[in-house]
Amino acid sequence: MSLDIRRERGTPLERQALDWKDLVRVPYSKLDDEAFTRVRVLLLTAVEAEAVRFQHAAARMDRDLQGELARVRRIEHFQHTQLVCLTPPDQSALETALGVEQLLLEVTAELARREPDPGLAKVQRFGLLEHLDHLFRYAALHDRLEGQDANDILQSETDITPGRPTPAQHRHPLDDLRHPYDRRTAAPASRLHAYTLLSMEHLSLDSSVALGPQLADPVARQLCAELAAVEEQHVTQAESVIDADETWLEKWLLHEGMEVWCAHSCAVSESNPRLRALWERRVEEELGHLHFVADLFQRHENRDAFEVLPETLPAPLRFEEHRSYLRKVLQEEHDLRPHGEDLRSLSQSGDSARSIAVRERLNQQGSPSDAVAAGYRWRPGTELLTSAQSARAAMEGRLQ
Repeated sequence: MSLDIRRERGTPLERQALDWKDLVRVPYSKLDDEAFTRVRVLLLTAVEAEAVRFQHAAARMDRDLQGELARVRRIEHFQHTQLVCLTPPDQSALETALGVEQLLLEVTAELARREPDPGLAKVQRFGLLEHLDHLFRYAALHDRLEGQDANDILQSETDITPGRPTPAQHRHPLDDLRHPYDRRTAAPASRLHAYTLLSMEHLSLDSSVALGPQLADPVARQLCAELAAVEEQHVTQAESVIDADETWLEKWLLHEGMEVWCAHSCAVSESNPRLRALWERRVEEELGHLHFVADLFQRHENRDAFEVLPETLPAPLRFEEHRSYLRKVLQEEHDLRPHGEDLRSLSQSGDSARSIAVRERLNQQGSPSDAVAAGYRWRPGTELLTSAQSARAAMEGRLQ
């Protein structure tokens, strides 16, 4: 069921008060709750982190909005804290990283399937194949360091399979920029998709950067550095598709619309009753933020907010496995490579010379993602082998 955001006003800003016990709720269960509950928590964590990040940047650029930004940002900060504290204490940072990659794969696949702009959908699919490989490398690391099957976390909802090889993902910075949508003609759904994807990519970058220092294995630390480098490229790509000519208030309005949409999507699909109630409350809070910003937008720019946002939000995101879709994308577009702002197959035009030079320099002493995944092929029960046993079994041909 879609949400009529012109009619629904939500909770006014001045009534959105939290205390310390409200901020720190009972965490979800990493094994008893469904995998998509974790995905929903991570999605909302990503959009709240992006909200705080954007609002701080906006405050540095627009003195007139600093007071209003500070009021909303304090609540966004508390909301972000509340979401982070839902992570269970027995979930390791590496298990959280696996969950983040599952989020990127399943929600980005959902965005790509419904994206009305073919060019933007192609960019979204391009990122999918790289995250597919990142999940595979993290699963190999999980096996190597903890001797555990990543499907304990993923609940077999997402394939553990190589995607576009991580060592081939490193690019020249100018090959990470894509054609932006046009703010005057882009479908509102495309703009909401773009901001959602940017939020998730930034969460993945933050996750990779934070994970490395928590690991003692030097190859594991190198893997996190390698994946973080690619995630920085993904953030660059995701923000480049957003029209830079949007005003600060226009961007803020789109951020708030995106937050309402994501919270509503989580509320209508959540299987945990306690969290569903929290998501329903979050929808009301975000609607209050949206209308607060809509009033600012009308006052400062003399424009109706619904010139930017649709009166009724797109249908809620579906939280479900996209195994068949991901396999199809992997089969048909595995050889896509950037050439400036375009994405082309290798058979069309070869690879970018400047990106090849970047890869050769970075990989001159080998790739940690290759080292971590050497001999690793997911198969039920292989998590019970030690790393040495896994390598020996691979050489003997028992792990095919």
